[in-house]
Amino acid sequence: MKKIKWMIVIGMIMAWGMVASGADSKSDETSIIPTPGRVTMLDLGAHKCIPCKMMAPIIEELQNEYAGRASIVFIDVWKNPDEARRYGVQSIPTQIFYDKEGKEAGRHVGFLDKKSIVSALEDLGVSREPKP
Repeated sequence: MKKIKWMIVIGMIMAWGMVASGADSKSDETSIIPTPGRVTMLDLGAHKCIPCKMMAPIIEELQNEYAGRASIVFIDVWKNPDEARRYGVQSIPTQIFYDKEGKEAGRHVGFLDKKSIVSALEDLGVSREPKP
């Protein structure tokens, strides 16, 4: 358990180093977040961060389950450090929830399970099941 905690701390330090380095690699996909007129969940992390890797299958499931009803977006801030600054990320993973009007409705830092994400989406008015 101690090894995992240290790996998370090291990952967070590395992420901060990338954010502070000022490297320029903005992603074109991220220029329209939050999605206009749609509840959006933005997950900011890194493909090599341990808790981010634990969340990756959850994010993929949610992208499929909520397709057309909510936007579920992942940004790798190690590859796109400007995005970390843009969204005020200080550690990863960070999840930001936006309402349909594009206003930030909530923010969470750390691993977030599927049940909690689904609950946040429901609180913002997104139904669990697609409309027939």
